[in-house]
Amino acid sequence: MSLLSSYLPWIQIILSALLVGAVLLQQNEAGLGNSFGGGQAGAPAHTKRGLEKQIFNATIIIAVLFVASTMLALFI
Repeated sequence: MSLLSSYLPWIQIILSALLVGAVLLQQNEAGLGNSFGGGQAGAPAHTKRGLEKQIFNATIIIAVLFVASTMLALFI
């Protein structure tokens, strides 16, 4: 357990950096125009495909791993 408790902060730092990077890589559909009512109200819904979907799924996985490592840190 002492080995895990020494590596756990580093794992959390790496996961948090990956999570921030994954969130920043995602496309933002709500631009400045949408803030002032100039959005695409009648546009069809956007579905994620290809790399965008992979980044979205990776973000979810990294977030779950980060929460799990944080919960593990509470019990060590």
